[in-house]
Amino acid sequence: MIKNLLPFLLVALLLQVRAQHAIIPIPADYKKAKSSFVFDEPVFLDVQTSDKHVINHVKLFEKNVSKTGIELSGTDSSGKKISINLLKKLNPELGDEGYLLTVKTNEITITANKAAGIFYGFQSLQQMIYAAAVKKSGKIEIAACKIKDYPRFGWRGLMLDVSRHFFTVDEVKAYIDQMVQYKFNVLHWHLTDDEGWRIEIKSLPKLTEIGAWRVERYGRFGETRPYPKPGEKATYGGFYTHEQIKDIIRYAADRNITIVPEIDVPGHSMAALAAYPELSTQKEPKFVNPGSKFAEWYEGGRFEMLIENMLNPTDEKVYEFLDKVFTEVAELFPGEYIHMGGDECYHGFWEADATVQQFMKANNLANTHELQSYFVGRVEKIISSKGKKMIGWDEILEGGLTKSAAVMGWRGMKGGIKAAKMGHHVVMTPTDFAYLDYTQGDHSVENPIYADLSLEKTYSFEPIPEGVEPKYILGGQGNLWTEVIPNLPFAFYMTYPRAFALSEVLWSPKENKNWDNFAERTEVHFSIFDTNKTNISKAVYEPIIKVYKKGNNLMCQLKNNMPGTEIFYTVDNTYPVQFGKKYQVPFKIPEGNLSLRTQTFRNGKPLGRELIIPRMELEKRVKK
Repeated sequence: MIKNLLPFLLVALLLQVRAQHAIIPIPADYKKAKSSFVFDEPVFLDVQTSDKHVINHVKLFEKNVSKTGIELSGTDSSGKKISINLLKKLNPELGDEGYLLTVKTNEITITANKAAGIFYGFQSLQQMIYAAAVKKSGKIEIAACKIKDYPRFGWRGLMLDVSRHFFTVDEVKAYIDQMVQYKFNVLHWHLTDDEGWRIEIKSLPKLTEIGAWRVERYGRFGETRPYPKPGEKATYGGFYTHEQIKDIIRYAADRNITIVPEIDVPGHSMAALAAYPELSTQKEPKFVNPGSKFAEWYEGGRFEMLIENMLNPTDEKVYEFLDKVFTEVAELFPGEYIHMGGDECYHGFWEADATVQQFMKANNLANTHELQSYFVGRVEKIISSKGKKMIGWDEILEGGLTKSAAVMGWRGMKGGIKAAKMGHHVVMTPTDFAYLDYTQGDHSVENPIYADLSLEKTYSFEPIPEGVEPKYILGGQGNLWTEVIPNLPFAFYMTYPRAFALSEVLWSPKENKNWDNFAERTEVHFSIFDTNKTNISKAVYEPIIKVYKKGNNLMCQLKNNMPGTEIFYTVDNTYPVQFGKKYQVPFKIPEGNLSLRTQTFRNGKPLGRELIIPRMELEKRVKK
């Protein structure tokens, strides 16, 4: 009997050890000691290196923890100190971004090989301080421990789309401030699309004079947003000047963030064509799309553009245009990669154009897929000539690439797998796990779009598929497309807590992942976000509703994956729901003019929102 219980006791002990802190992403190794460090008097900040990057990280740490009331001192008067230093003998296990963090009764030490490691050590220490501060116990006390930590992947990214909705310089900086707390190190900046061109190109001034602005529209993108009226002024939008971009790049670099700029071509180019319509096949006047419907989508991802939004790949003037664009982009951004987009390019206008067809025949291009490959090859040569490497969405694989080009696998896992097996470096960002614009809770309380992505599903993401050599997987990222995200607070709401899950997937050892433990730590960070008055989704608390038919009966199954929760419901139009039934097994939804009311509770207190769904809506959810 004892032998049978032993594995369960070991698992329980392991979970207990892991639950002794709230650090996200979970460190590679955490050992708890018996004492604690109390911030009850001024603490000496003992910086034992003159490295300028470390000094900058120290200043940021001081600024951040001062919000909790902690007082840091330049003199050793209290006997308590935080010691910061770079290792004189490099620790190969830590690499460039790893760190050692030790907490004792009177001293906290952070050491690392490089300044980036010190920075991430500070992020973990800050999280421990913030978690203690939100308890509001009158003192900030953190458990003594010894941490050894380092990242699993070198590319840990988030993508921010500023084309569909423009975000100011300060808002971009605020987005960066939040992401670095969870050890992300790449901001993929989606700067151009059909709805706006956001980067100043001095040699092509119309791109921002015209392409950065669209007519004001409200509500959902699509059929309910009318096209511009004759003579209507384009007043909504904005763009970043060269100086503003340099400022953001410096700000990001000070926080160990590399910015990867994206210029999305040949499709998604309506804003560019509004400025320079001669670069299309039809050469007709265009407008910057205000979010109006201009494509028909069909099953299987097929689509048809109603308005031409792609560059003409047979026109030399297009490549002259792109050379000017990428020259200025390369001069501004010091990072290794420039993203050229390459996704969702409709070929219908190319197929219908006689000049394009003549070009294809003269150059032995069998179809428009080979024509797009020709375009990608030309763009890659332009980007390479600027001393940069090209990266693009997985459609750029069609027709082949040089080995230096990297691929972002977004259409599920298959694109990334294909690219890796062809010997390309890959950033895994599949829709199934990493699209942060997808609906994260029940459609009765969230903005429903064409797909769903729960926190649990994101946490299950594994960037290295079976049969793929790990050396080709640079890492992964979450993508925040902003069609339904008009402002920064809602951008935070859609990004977090799913970015918590991605940070743990991309930083922590695979074997350290545990959903229940992650969920407990996430709840602490809910409190931190609340204290900082930062928006965050708590949809993970709410019941997951599955409706199905059993014979002629409409049946309902309820579930919630947060530890220690109970679900209550009513189906007789009575409320409040906590006086209804406790969910045990699937139940029948009776006939009639009624609604399902359901909510999750813990220890008698409600968690998340009450869901109220009419029977008619429940019937629509049954899969045919």
